[in-house]
Amino acid sequence: MAKGAHSSVLFFFSSILVSFIALSVAQQDFLHNCQNNNGNYTSNSAFGTNLNNVLSSISSNTVIDYGFYNESVGQEPDMVNAIALCRGDASVDVCRSCLQNATRKILEVCPNQKEAVGWYDNCMLRYSNKSIFGVVDTQPTIYMGSTQNFSENLSDYKQALQDLLGSLKDTAALGDSLRKFATRDTTSGFQKIYALVQCTPDLDKLKCSDCLENAIRKIPDCCSDKIGGRVIYPSCNLRFENTRFFSPTADSPPPSPSRPLKGNDNTARTVIIIIVPIVSVMILVICIFFFLRMRKQKPKEMIESK
Repeated sequence: MAKGAHSSVLFFFSSILVSFIALSVAQQDFLHNCQNNNGNYTSNSAFGTNLNNVLSSISSNTVIDYGFYNESVGQEPDMVNAIALCRGDASVDVCRSCLQNATRKILEVCPNQKEAVGWYDNCMLRYSNKSIFGVVDTQPTIYMGSTQNFSENLSDYKQALQDLLGSLKDTAALGDSLRKFATRDTTSGFQKIYALVQCTPDLDKLKCSDCLENAIRKIPDCCSDKIGGRVIYPSCNLRFENTRFFSPTADSPPPSPSRPLKGNDNTARTVIIIIVPIVSVMILVICIFFFLRMRKQKPKEMIESK
């Protein structure tokens, strides 16, 4: 088989593999809530135009590089207020890509509501016809708990988790108007605990602390004996796991200036579970292809040598 043909075959299978990976990543869940009790709008209304403008402004912004956006467009009663926040350890490219997806998705899942909020793993987006800047909002609430329980020395584990989250709460609350985010890990017995907390930076120190304190108190409602869990509010969120899920380079101290509810946790694990079998199948197919090709070539090569 010619070298060029071999390259074409490899390129073909590589293209298929990349497509499967891209599809798996793209299918992560968009947690969302559409507020039906706050009024509706039509696409050709002043509110609809203002909403499209504010979402377009957020998704196309290439100036902001710290992951927090707050904008208002229009005049009362058709003014749209929007907040977008990326996870504190997300890169600029990941942040912007996440928000571009979120600004499209929120219009799909909440097509005519005047207030909505949505979350991907790396960003949050919300808008409203009411003022939302500097206001603590703990509704809607999303709880997520691991399916695996922590069975050994549960009381010590709970205390270690509470101490860790309490410390992170204080660190995040000290953040500035660009970022209120903290990550850290601790150990309970032989078990590692990794945790992350974040507030929208429009909240002052006290409001951020109160929001996270409220979230910490909600852990028994979902995941007090679990090895992982999340409590998500529009204004703040927390997460803990027994494996590292945030960037190893994420800095806990705040830097200086220079996101019916549906969803699923552990997106990265889901992607890995999907991708590994695909890679294995692709490698097997390629090996079989070359094996059969070599068997076909061998008699011909022997005849030619005679």
